[in-house]
Amino acid sequence: MISRRAFVASLTGSLILAAPLAADAQQPTTGHYRVALISTAADPAVMAAFAAEMLELGYVEGQNLVTEVRAAGRPERFPDLVSEVIRLKVDVIVAWSAAGVLAAKQATTTIPIVIGSSGDPVAAGLVRSLSRPGGNVTGVSQMLSELSTKYIELLRAAVPRASRIFALMDGNSPRIDLMMLADMQAAAKTSGMTVQSIDATSPDEIEQAFMKAKRDGADSMIVLGGGRHYAQRARITALALKHRLPGIYQARAFVEAGGLISYGPDLRELARRAARYVDKILKGAKPADLPIEQPTKFELVINLKTARALGLTISPSLLARADQVIE
Repeated sequence: MISRRAFVASLTGSLILAAPLAADAQQPTTGHYRVALISTAADPAVMAAFAAEMLELGYVEGQNLVTEVRAAGRPERFPDLVSEVIRLKVDVIVAWSAAGVLAAKQATTTIPIVIGSSGDPVAAGLVRSLSRPGGNVTGVSQMLSELSTKYIELLRAAVPRASRIFALMDGNSPRIDLMMLADMQAAAKTSGMTVQSIDATSPDEIEQAFMKAKRDGADSMIVLGGGRHYAQRARITALALKHRLPGIYQARAFVEAGGLISYGPDLRELARRAARYVDKILKGAKPADLPIEQPTKFELVINLKTARALGLTISPSLLARADQVIE
C-alpha cells in the first residue's frame, strides 16, 4: 500500500499537469473505481485534502481507485472535459464550480455528480432543493449568497475610510454572483458606501478594469468572479497592491497570494466532505437521496504584510477574530 504522502503528492501533481497533458497521457488500466475530478484551476491544497480523505476512507490509487483529474483553465472547456471523462466510463464526477457541475449535468443523467463547491446550487439550477436534490447531483454548497453583508462589514472594519468599492466580476457570472452583488450594493448603501461592478476575465481585461476602477475613484475592492479569477489570483492581488486597493476575497488562496482579507468556507474541509459523498455513492447511495450539505466552518484570514504595504492598521478587535494572520 502506498503512503498517504505519496498518494496526496501524486494526485495533486497530476491535477496541475492534467490540463496541458490530458490529450497525450496514457490512461491508467488498474483500479476498480474510476472518479473524475474537474475544476477550473488547480488548487493543490484543496485537491490534497480530497486525496487524503479518500485514502482515509480506504481508496488507494492504482489498487481500487483510478482518479481522472482535469483542469479546464476556463469554463468554456468544461463540456469537452466532461465528454472526455464520460467516455472513460467514470463512476462518479466531482466538479468544482457551478459551471463544471452544469456541464456535467447537461451531459449525463445517469453518472452521479458530486458538487465539490458551489455558491447556491438551487439558485444555480443544479438541484431542486437542498434537502431533496433529485436527479443525479448532490454535494456541498458554499452558501456564498448569505455572506454578502458580511463582506461589507469586514471591509468597513478593515478599511474605515472605504466608501467606493470596486467589484471585479466575471461577465459570465452565474446568477448567484449577481444576487450577491445586489445584496452587497444594498448593504453598502445603508452604510453610505457604493459598489460598482466591472466585468473582466482575461489578463488584459482585468488590468483595464483596475485602471478604470481607480479612475472612477474606487478606494477598496472585492472579487466576485469564479474559477477564472481564482486561476489569476496572483495577478489580481498584485494589481490590487499596485493600485492601492485593499480588498476582500472569498477564498484564503487570494490572501496567501497577497490579498488583504478573505472570509468564507474552508475549501479544504469542503473537499473532504465531497470525498465522503463519493464514498457513499460508490457504496450504493443515490445522489437524489443525499441532501446538500452547507458549510459549518468559515475562516477569516488577514495578511498583515499587505496591510502594512497599503498603509493600513488593522484593529486589534478584527485581528482577534481572525483564524489566521499572515505576517
